Amino acid sequence: MSEFQSPDHWDTAARHYEQTAHPFTARYAEAALARVPLTHGSRVLDVAAGTGALALLAARTGARVLATDFSPGMIARIAAAGVPNVEARVMDGQALALDDGGFDAVFSIFGVIMFPDWRKGLAEMARVTRPGGHGVVATWQDRGAATFLLLGQIRRKLFPELEGMTMPEAVQALGEPADFARELIAAGYREPEIEHVTHDYPLDVAALAEPDTLFGMSPDWTSLSDARKAEVVVEVRRMAGDRTVLPIPSTALIGVARR
Repeated sequence: MSEFQSPDHWDTAARHYEQTAHPFTARYAEAALARVPLTHGSRVLDVAAGTGALALLAARTGARVLATDFSPGMIARIAAAGVPNVEARVMDGQALALDDGGFDAVFSIFGVIMFPDWRKGLAEMARVTRPGGHGVVATWQDRGAATFLLLGQIRRKLFPELEGMTMPEAVQALGEPADFARELIAAGYREPEIEHVTHDYPLDVAALAEPDTLFGMSPDWTSLSDARKAEVVVEVRRMAGDRTVLPIPSTALIGVARR
């Protein structure tokens, strides 16, 4: 099992994830929310919610939000926010302990794509979406995003003989809009619309002083020797030049469909 499919991995990463990934993924969560009409009292489910980038933003509309994740550490971070119309529960997105058709909108922002059985995850999302409601899924393109994308690019340049990180199966399977739309339909949704959304990940060059903190979630980093890690840091500094922030353009696909 990949470390990304282990709740222990995400429990350990939760606080760091909240500080680094959450502000970035929130930009895509905003884009996803902009595509679905929510009103005060809408019932919203966030599947594989992480530290709640989508859930906490959805709550601002007045919606009643349930955030689920298999990682108790992630759920604890959402609960700690203390937002009254957000409930956070530990739950496996491949087997949601929820009734059929209970939600007006069901989201998964870079969550279901990490599941071992991601098709089951999509089908579960569709099952708990009410007829006429919306399902929304965000996935990365095949090379990933942010520091993962940057590391892959640098490894291919500096160490072409090394095999790079394998992206989750769903990222590869959903990387083209036509394939993405077909899988949403197979899961039980209809009328899918797929859009590309790109934002820059702002890599703080000062953070290179502690590169394990910056890159440590990526196997493309942890699999390197200390000498090769040093080469990567030199290359990032070269790419940044005189800038204090190195922007990393990162493209997601956001799929919106009706039940």
